[in-house]
Amino acid sequence: MDSTTATSLWDEVTGTQPDPGLWVVIATLVAALAVVVPHRPWRIARNAVTIAHEGGHGLVALLTGRRLTGIRLHSDTSGLTVSRGKPTGLGMILTAASGYTAPPLLGLGGAALLGAGRITLLLWLATALLLALLVMIRNAYGALTVLLAGGAFVLVSWLAGPQVQAAFAYAVVWFLLLGGVRPAFELQAKRSRGGAGDSDADQLARLTHAPAGVWFFLFHMVSLCSLIGGGRWLLEL
Repeated sequence: MDSTTATSLWDEVTGTQPDPGLWVVIATLVAALAVVVPHRPWRIARNAVTIAHEGGHGLVALLTGRRLTGIRLHSDTSGLTVSRGKPTGLGMILTAASGYTAPPLLGLGGAALLGAGRITLLLWLATALLLALLVMIRNAYGALTVLLAGGAFVLVSWLAGPQVQAAFAYAVVWFLLLGGVRPAFELQAKRSRGGAGDSDADQLARLTHAPAGVWFFLFHMVSLCSLIGGGRWLLEL
């Protein structure tokens, strides 16, 4: 690749693209709701939220100086991120808190990029993050899930036209914003029935001596505030 081609590609990735029509934004919102709200499609789509959840654990573990040893994604939409380092302290707290907050915060970041017209940049960044995540996956189901997600982004980025790219990007961001709200409520309901005794909230309670309810409040506030803020950017309110 010569310098001219590289410069042209860089300009294309970092440049701005025209905003889609409002009907596209509304249609992708409705499509995301149709995936997140009903139980059956959500059970499948929740795998994508798990990718973001475990990726959040992994990224923060690395940023706080922990050694990331591997990530597993399971067919029941659960996941496990293993890192080595001090078992207590700020790094461990931030790592544990990053799972349920990662999907809505990624959605918020994506909404900011779309609000600025950076559709291509969003697609390429998402592809790069999925590629980095794939390196740390340690089971076949997880690898397949991440490959399918990454493949979708690659196909849209390289083969689809601008309108399809815009619709895909908006649908993904709406899904992260909406889908980031539901898991914490599901976990809270499961705990009320006596399950999920070693959840992220319980681990955080042990690490900080603050009740698990405090951490659920944090998860809910992050997800709901991200949805409100990201929704305003997407709808340009």
